[in-house]
Amino acid sequence: MPRLEVFANVALRVPSILVLDLFYKYDIVALMEQLRVKNEHVFSKYRWLVCDTFYLGHLLMLVLLLLPLRHIVSVYLHVLAAMLLFVGHQIAKEFILDEIRSDHQGASYLHAEAFNRLIRSLTSQLLVSVLCAFLMKTRKVWLFWTPALPLLARLGGAPANLLPAIHVFAATLSEVACELFLLLLLYRLTKKALSLKMENPAQVLALSRLPAAAISLWTEFAVPLLFSVFWVVLFVVHLCSSIMSPAASFAAHQSLLFFLLTSVSECCATPYSLLGLTFVVSYLALGLLTFCKWFLGSHDDALNNHNVMHRGVTEGVTLLLLALQTGLLATATLQRTFLLSIIFFIVLTSTMQAMLEIAHPLVLALAASQNRSVWKHLRGLSVCLLLLVFPVFMAYEILQFFHMDFWLLILVAGCMLTSLQITGTLFIYSLFMAELFRSEPVDNLDEVIYWVNAVSRSLEFAVALCVVAYAVWESLVGEWSWTGASVIVVHSYCNVWLRARSGWRSFVLRLEAVKKINSLPRATPEQLGRHDDVCAICFMEMTSALVTSCDHLFHASCLSKWLHVQGTCPMCHQTVPAHPPTHRAREPDTSTPLEPDAGALLEEDVDSVEEDDFDSAEGGSDEDDFL
Repeated sequence: MPRLEVFANVALRVPSILVLDLFYKYDIVALMEQLRVKNEHVFSKYRWLVCDTFYLGHLLMLVLLLLPLRHIVSVYLHVLAAMLLFVGHQIAKEFILDEIRSDHQGASYLHAEAFNRLIRSLTSQLLVSVLCAFLMKTRKVWLFWTPALPLLARLGGAPANLLPAIHVFAATLSEVACELFLLLLLYRLTKKALSLKMENPAQVLALSRLPAAAISLWTEFAVPLLFSVFWVVLFVVHLCSSIMSPAASFAAHQSLLFFLLTSVSECCATPYSLLGLTFVVSYLALGLLTFCKWFLGSHDDALNNHNVMHRGVTEGVTLLLLALQTGLLATATLQRTFLLSIIFFIVLTSTMQAMLEIAHPLVLALAASQNRSVWKHLRGLSVCLLLLVFPVFMAYEILQFFHMDFWLLILVAGCMLTSLQITGTLFIYSLFMAELFRSEPVDNLDEVIYWVNAVSRSLEFAVALCVVAYAVWESLVGEWSWTGASVIVVHSYCNVWLRARSGWRSFVLRLEAVKKINSLPRATPEQLGRHDDVCAICFMEMTSALVTSCDHLFHASCLSKWLHVQGTCPMCHQTVPAHPPTHRAREPDTSTPLEPDAGALLEEDVDSVEEDDFDSAEGGSDEDDFL
């Protein structure tokens, strides 16, 4: 879709949502009651007209919102033409008032000033008629000369006191013509829709599939962009009205943050504005995460984002679900402001966690790849420092406003976990950078990294355990609820049990890998000379190596890293036993091997594949923790 068409598709639908939002804010029952109290006669005379206008306005705005773009353009052109006709009638009205106020009662062409006034009005009417004909794509300009009837009558010598009656007749004629044209347009649209239904029933059947139709409408109407633009327009209008209002001096004494939060809560009082705020938050989170990737140097990943968790969807859905759960729309303005502040805190915490997931591998890759670009390292460290300090600042600020309870402890714990995780990342980054500036590599660097990760995970586990302990204590001492109990159960399973099981599995695999490494014999100089090849893991020359039970040679450090993840040989995928036979490893046979039996070879391959799959399932999930 071209950019101009996308802009028109959004810009022409926003007024419909604005009107629907305005209709939703007004209670028709309360409005009718106010009208009845003020004037009983007017209420009895116009109550059905007010109700019909209110509900008919809802229907018309919904139809206008769901129309295809070309029909919306046609509707706006007709509305603009009607407005031009109204301008023409206003020009004629002003001319009539000037004629009545003037002293000249004869023909206009006999008086210079009256004649000049008539010529100006006729020129304006001609311009209005030409514009209406251009909008309606017709050359019949005379069809839009109805507002000029009083001017033509005055040019023909009609007295000035007769002009108001002619003006009323012209206005009535224009109104009837517009109504007839509207009915004719609706008849044509209905006839076209019915003919399409009769001619192509397969297409109608395809549209009856609700999921496909919903996706098609979502894409065609650009729903996220449409509601985002609507909310931004609503927010800007509210800000301008608040600044220009007489109460602006009171708002000036408030803090800027509270003023903005209050304005956001004022623009979040209807379902339409809540959807708009949801999409705006989603776009802001996406922009922040994309900027984080671009700032860290991952330009391709920033433009082509394949991770759903980094597209801002999580933040928008979180805000919408929390708003619906807390009944945000049914609260007063001040209470809604405080609820929104807590919801924004949760959304911002989720965004910081996503930024951590982006920054962790990129920052470590800078140090591990020995990248010497100072600017890239400064950018990575600046993001890490932001993720280290800002969650602590957020937790401190929210503790100043609210009393500590279970829900607030969960929010603060989330901030603490983010700071703990980024601390571990910075420590590992420091180890990599220390190795970069050393002449010799650091001994047992992978062991140090493992214990850094272990300490970090242990602290995270301790924080999660403290949250569960506080929640259980508060449930026993304070008020117990099913909601709090369910949250405790979910938190205990996800953040306590899963963390403990993952950490214990990693520790067991680590012990087994150490036992296997310590039990393997070292290769003799004769074996190294006979091997005469590089390490199959790092592809570097070997001056010392370990020999597996299947007679394969590897660097001790390389094999150690491999066995921390998988317990099989990297070459033949045979299981490396923790206690190999005590006899000396047999030397590889240099004679020509016999042709193996095909069935036995197939069975051996199948066994090795099954062992590889089993070991991958056991240890593959911990690969990121050890490499």
